[in-house]
Amino acid sequence: MALEIERKFLVTNEDFKSEALKSTRIKQGYLSSLPGRTVRVRIKGDKGFLTVKGESNDSGTTRFEWEKEIPVEEANELLKICEPGLIDKTRFEAKSGNHIIEVDEFYAENLGLIVAEIELSNENEIIIKPSWLGKEVTGDTKYYNSALTKIPYSKW
Repeated sequence: MALEIERKFLVTNEDFKSEALKSTRIKQGYLSSLPGRTVRVRIKGDKGFLTVKGESNDSGTTRFEWEKEIPVEEANELLKICEPGLIDKTRFEAKSGNHIIEVDEFYAENLGLIVAEIELSNENEIIIKPSWLGKEVTGDTKYYNSALTKIPYSKW
């Protein structure tokens, strides 16, 4: 069983862009967005992925995650049968200490939302926060991508 351990933060400004090592456009949708088992289809750059995630623990930092690369043509076909509300974003990767921070800048109905995620090896791992990292929103389900497909940032 694979576990994803991460913390999530709002981003206060666009200074992260000057620190980004790379950026990739991502389009994704959900075949299932039930909290206990989300099934995501993602096109990241020129690659396709199918991901299954379980329910988060009480702190919102840890949950089961399984991901498999699939042909991008299949991912495109699966996106056509996803639940309404696709996610369109650019992911920037910036280094901070020993960690890579993934910063997602959202578009379309989620325009204006910028969220950063830091994957950890354990829940108590110390992180070095860059100045552009703002309020922590780990465990706040409205910031989950699957939730943003139902109630986008523009409707808050």
